[in-house]
Order: sequence, then structure tokens, then C-alpha cells
Amino acid sequence: MSILGLKKKQPKTFKVKVITMDAEMEFSCEVKWKGKDLFDLVCRTVGLRETWFFGLRYTVKDTYAWLKPDKRVLDQEVPKDSPITFNFLAKFFPEKVEEELVQEITQHLFFLQVKKQILDEEIFCSPEASVLLASYAVQAKYGDYDPNFHKPGFLAQDELLPKTVVMQYQMTADMWEEKITAWYAEHRGLARDEAEMEYLKIAQDLEMYGVSYFEITQNKRDTNLLLGVDAQGLHIYSPNSKLTPNKSFPWSGIRNISYSEKEFTIKPLDKKKDVFKFYSSQLRVNKLQMSMLRLELIMFHLTMKTKEEKRLMEQKMREAEQLAVKLVEQSERRLKEADHLKQDLTEAKDAERRAKQKLLEITKTTYPLIAAYSAPPAPPAPPEAADFACESPPARLDFKDSDMKRLSMEIERERLEYMEKSKHLQDQLKELKSEIESLKLEEQQQQQASLYNMHSEARGYIQEPVYIAHSNRNSAYMSQMAYFEEV
Repeated sequence: MSILGLKKKQPKTFKVKVITMDAEMEFSCEVKWKGKDLFDLVCRTVGLRETWFFGLRYTVKDTYAWLKPDKRVLDQEVPKDSPITFNFLAKFFPEKVEEELVQEITQHLFFLQVKKQILDEEIFCSPEASVLLASYAVQAKYGDYDPNFHKPGFLAQDELLPKTVVMQYQMTADMWEEKITAWYAEHRGLARDEAEMEYLKIAQDLEMYGVSYFEITQNKRDTNLLLGVDAQGLHIYSPNSKLTPNKSFPWSGIRNISYSEKEFTIKPLDKKKDVFKFYSSQLRVNKLQMSMLRLELIMFHLTMKTKEEKRLMEQKMREAEQLAVKLVEQSERRLKEADHLKQDLTEAKDAERRAKQKLLEITKTTYPLIAAYSAPPAPPAPPEAADFACESPPARLDFKDSDMKRLSMEIERERLEYMEKSKHLQDQLKELKSEIESLKLEEQQQQQASLYNMHSEARGYIQEPVYIAHSNRNSAYMSQMAYFEEV
């Protein structure tokens, strides 16, 4: 047997376990798979379309990292365990959840993650807000409150409040349950997704919502600080206060963020302002920080462009609605004109019919007179006949050539007028039909051109290094962000 035959065959697949906020899944992946292949498989399995908020996170040594989409899974610093464990989590948090989260599954995953962060005290929440949030969580889980079914103690097994809130007051579990139930009873009629959305609408206003914290120093003398990164910008905190930043840099005011080994530099858009520098001693954390900073900056600019595009789209929709109303009014007016024309045409046809009928009646009445007038003179009658004729009343002939000609001319004139009016009405009907068809064709062309322009613009802005298209992003956007994740 050859040496090659003795070599151990390399496996073609590897096992992966993905943990979401409410489930665990295992997959068999091919060795050649990139991060995007695994991520897309998870999204399809979950039924998620709003994929741009999420990512696959794994733990490496003393920190965590996000799986890069354009790099092979096994070529990254993932754990060597089998199966390899990933957490499917929200990577970016929307500013306005009600407007930006469309799918119910997206809302549910955000609700579960934010709820866990509040209970784990990663997001600070006051006691009053904690009780209100707990009541919405109970509504989402149990539905409408029923005093006959929800007896005292039914929340004993549920973790609903942060431990610091419970310990802050000298209250028993029954007392806390009574307070939560009082609010819970007020939420009657809310479906699960509605209750979860109300929870998120309150949570998004909390100071620490959506903020990722990193340890930094402002100078080489090791002045410990915290760098907070969220959808608003960069914030510098004291280690003992994560609520109120000492200094903030909104994304709209940042021109560039650079990184060199342990040093970070934030360059403001206003060149008159000073450049801000800070330091971090851990190289791995530095790479993660730089990726987060650049991605957030990109997503901010994408958001700004998306908001502008949304405004333009709304303007176009208003213009389209106005055009549609105008077209409807024009169509109704032309339909009325067409009805009037049809009525005129009907009246003209009736006039023609009456004229023909009158002509026939006159012709029948005058035909014997015309025949008598045009016949040769009769021979002289015998005396007896003459006497008889003298006894009878004399016949009176009132019809003349001029009367016949005048009648014929009037009939001909009416016929010509009818023909001319009928032709004019038919031309107007044809013109009206042509105008309606041209208006319909023009409207279709405008709609197609508008859709084509919107599609072209949506494809065009993905190629620029700019921020989040909250409601119309696709996988091409994620590949663009992946470029900036490389340090």
C-alpha cells in the first residue's frame, strides 16, 4: 500500500451548533463553506428576511468576534470544538423599532435579546420601567389576564425583573407580582407581537440600549475609559458610569476613523476641530473595535441615504397619487363627454329616422298628385259626361314644382347635416379613445421608469461605502460591509 493510501482522509464536512434566543440548531457544513453560506442557511431555517441586523458570534479566548461572511468558516479563529458553537444575535440595533422592524420573527428575536440584556443588567432600567416592561412580557407570554385562571403565584417561576431592582426594595415576591399583575391587566386585547413591540418601544429609549462597550485609555498613562458604540455615534464614558458619556462624537460629524496597532484616531468632519486619539492594549479587541466602528459608520451613512431615498420615494408616491387622481378626473370627464357624444349621436340617428319617415309619408301623399299632374290631357267628354262633371265638385290641384323642389332640398340639407354631425361625433369618439389609450400608456411608462430608477438607485448606492438601508437591504450590502471588517 502506498504512503498516500496510509494518510488519513480529510473530512469533507464539519458540525456546527447555532444557538438563537429561543432554539438550538445543528448543521452539517461543507469544509469549503464561507461565513455567508452558514449565515444564509441559518436565516432560511429561522425564516428571517431582515438579515442585515444579525450575525453569528463566537467566543475566542477572552473576547468574542463575529463570523466574517466572505471568509471560509474554518479559516477564521473559530473554536476547534465539534460541533463549533455560534450564537445568532442582533449585531445592530435600530433607532426606531416600530418603523424599521417589519417581520414578526425579527421583532420576536429582538424582544428576547433585549429582555435578556435588561435582566442580565447589561442595559440599565429603572424600577418603574422594569415593572412596566415585565407586564408587557407577561402579556406576550400568557395573553389576556383572567383572574379566574391567573391565580396568585402564577408568575413565581418567571424571571421578570433585574436582581438589583428586586434587592433595592424591601418587597416580597408576592408584592412584586401584585404590581406587575396590576399593569398586566391593563394590556387586555394586545396580541403577542403587539405586546413585544410595546416592550421594545420602551426599551429603545433606555440609555444603554444598543450600546457596545470597549475598554480604552485616552493616553499612554493608562487612564481607564470606556468607548461606547451605537447607532448615534461614539461615546466616551467613565468606567463607573455607563449612562452619561463624558464626550460624544455623532456619526454625522465623523470624517474618518483610523487604526494603527494600539492607537485609534477619530477625525471630525469639521477640520477646525481637534483630532481625538485613544489607545487599547489588546490587539484582538482592537480589531473588533475597528470593525465595529467602521461598520457603524458605514451603516450610519447608509441610513442617511436610505432616509433621503425614503423621502424621495414618498414624494414620488405623492406625485403618483396626484397624477392618478388627475387621470381619474380626466377619465371621468372624458367618459361624461363620451356619454354626451353618444347621446348626441343617438339623437342624430333618431332625427334621421324621423326625416326618412317624413319623406316616405310625403312621397306617398304626393305621388298620386304628381302622376295626375304629369299625365297627358284627356279627350273632351261627351255632353252627358260634361253634365255629370259639372254636377260633381271640381278637383283642386295645389301641388307645384317649386314645392317639391323646396321639400327635396330641405330633406337633402337635413341628410347632409346629419352625415356631417355623425362624422364629427365619430371623429371625436376616436380622438377620445386615442387620448385615453395614450394616457394609460404614459402612466404605465412612468410607473415602469419610476420602478426602474428606484431599482437602479438601490443597486447603485450599495457600491458606495455608506450606511444602513433599514427596510430594503439585501445580501450585496453585507458583502460590502464585510470589506470594511478586514483590518
